[in-house]
Amino acid sequence: MSELTANELKTRGVSAIEDALKSDDEAMVSVRGERRYVVMDMTQYTHLRECELEAALAESRADLGAGRFVRESAEAHVERLSSKG
Repeated sequence: MSELTANELKTRGVSAIEDALKSDDEAMVSVRGERRYVVMDMTQYTHLRECELEAALAESRADLGAGRFVRESAEAHVERLSSKG
């Protein structure tokens, strides 16, 4: 994975990101020597978001299949949440 420094971004701007993403899908951005951020193109980001949504859907289906859910009215749901706090 490519690595950019905050200083590179400051001096070169988006062109530094574009150069880093020519060879990798993602690039790390370091600030004062510490890796702090990751940049990627929109296609990669969209793919990752779709994967997250698929994982959440699979988890929800597994919960339903295992009976880990509560069937109740909206009012009962709000009351249950209020009593936990």
